Amino acid sequence: MLNLPDKLYTVNSVVQLEQIAINQYGIPAYELMQRAGEAVFNVISTNYSQHKKIVVICGAGNNAGDGYVVARLAKQSGFDVRVYSLIDPAVLNNEALLAYRDWMNASEDKDSYTSVDPSFLEEAEVIVDAILGTGLSREVKAEWAECIEMINDVPTPVISVDIPSGLIADTGNISGVAIRADVTVSFIGLKQGLFTAQASDVCGQLIFDDLALPAEVYSHVECDARLINHINLALLPERKSSSHKGCFGHVLIAGGNSGMAGAVILAAKAALRTGAGLVTIVTVPQNLSAISCAVPEAMVKVCDKDSIEDLFREGFINDITHVAVGMGLGKNTWSLKLLKHCVRLNIPMLIDADALNIIAKVGINNLAVSSTKPVVITPHPGEAARLLTADGEISSSDIQIDRFKAVRALHALFNDFDSCSVILKGSGTLIYDGKILKICQLGSAAMAAPGMGDVLSGVLIALLAQNKAMSEVTLNEISELAVCIHAAAADTVSDGKTRGLLASDVINALPGVLQ
Repeated sequence: MLNLPDKLYTVNSVVQLEQIAINQYGIPAYELMQRAGEAVFNVISTNYSQHKKIVVICGAGNNAGDGYVVARLAKQSGFDVRVYSLIDPAVLNNEALLAYRDWMNASEDKDSYTSVDPSFLEEAEVIVDAILGTGLSREVKAEWAECIEMINDVPTPVISVDIPSGLIADTGNISGVAIRADVTVSFIGLKQGLFTAQASDVCGQLIFDDLALPAEVYSHVECDARLINHINLALLPERKSSSHKGCFGHVLIAGGNSGMAGAVILAAKAALRTGAGLVTIVTVPQNLSAISCAVPEAMVKVCDKDSIEDLFREGFINDITHVAVGMGLGKNTWSLKLLKHCVRLNIPMLIDADALNIIAKVGINNLAVSSTKPVVITPHPGEAARLLTADGEISSSDIQIDRFKAVRALHALFNDFDSCSVILKGSGTLIYDGKILKICQLGSAAMAAPGMGDVLSGVLIALLAQNKAMSEVTLNEISELAVCIHAAAADTVSDGKTRGLLASDVINALPGVLQ
């Protein structure tokens, strides 16, 4: 999957690309369908050549047409092929109907199988899923859902045509039920929904084929998102031999309410491991001993709710270049006052965790934001849901239904800041600055563990501090780099496993990723 192109598209954009290829470059629509079927068949002949018994299950529309092309090519190459059609093939239109007729002309078996035989699925050595394509926008209907579940119940390898049936191509959300594919072969343009939300649970190995479209076709349609599948270490600022700690920023990490010292400890350690020059933690008095012992490299300042204002008048505040607020912040009077003072510093800021929850409760306007400095917010779906609703009408599940819509809405919420980058965490983390939307492909289910967000905050604020001028590196690029470094460190430690990863393990792996 590392060789996938980085341009991602919505369904509408892919349709535009296809129509341009047909209408402006003279490639017949049926030729494109044949190329799509050939791309899938090449996967079968390359990876499953020893498996001779193939079942192709076709639904309606062009996805079914692609399936009939696969069936014909497999039959002509000596495979034992059976095709099931979930509709009457006679109602197919245009190229899909032509593909069906070509299949029937090549097939010795003239019967039309409309009822999927479970025993034949179990005997099959490869199943081709050509049931539902990228046009799906509603719940999979019951009889087709039953077929999908039947396919998922057998251990046979499944190859999905363009997208696993039941997955929404624009969002990555499963519409009730979806095929769990071993391989998905995507055509013309990679669909953005293949890389976030629930997509990683069902897509298997992703293979892309542009169907030999001329490169000029892609110049007519802007991509809708960009895929990140590697760390661009060139974004890291160069460190001269003559440099010292004062060259790499002074980070303020504000949080760690009573009983939540661990969050700021993780963030501070991650910031130091990522190269922040100086780190000062502001926390409640009862955390002083624990934090000083856990992170002796960091400075610690303490305050209660009545002494916050005095603390922010101290001289060290003038040396702070960047602030990260929210990790273990809590939601009491101390928390709100500390957040307000952090905002008033008017320096580059990262807002995470409980700081986002407070903003969701009191409203961004009540913080008197007038910042001309960049801000990054890093919500998970639950925090995003709270930010985007005033009275609990939106849940984290609602956010997951369309993460692309959510990340844009979150950016709009923070438009009082001069520049803002939103990192919507989760499987296929989204990064958006109001202009370019990016999706990180790195990371795994092992990162679903406490403290991971605190580590990301530490990594990100350290990178911001080391790119103080940001004259050549954009806020979104720094956000991208942080997400990738964080995920890559986790991948290094987890080594393909999905359990047992600790946030502190990721911190210890950071130097190896940074090199």
